Amino acid sequence: MRHDPMLVILADLLCRVDGLAGERGHVSVARLRDEIDQIRHIARAFHLDTVECLASTLQSALSLQGAGPVVMSYLDLMRDALAAEMPEADVIPMPMAARPMAGPGSHLTA
Repeated sequence: MRHDPMLVILADLLCRVDGLAGERGHVSVARLRDEIDQIRHIARAFHLDTVECLASTLQSALSLQGAGPVVMSYLDLMRDALAAEMPEADVIPMPMAARPMAGPGSHLTA
């Protein structure tokens, strides 16, 4: 079975962006800069101009302001730009935590 190399690159970048977003504030600014730089380099190599531009702008923002709420906004924008490059069936939305429906009189059955 052959895989489209561009889809592999897009999936890797998406995984990187989602990984940073999932760490939400639990990553050092130095590591965040390194990860964003890697994303920028890969995006440049594969002509993903929007992602490269967003990563570059985020790097500048990190240099001026450090890590803050702006990081999540840029990661969301990068995720959207990557998703726009992928066929719709390949984009999996970020999982949301499910809440069990439990109330008075509800019973769990096996």
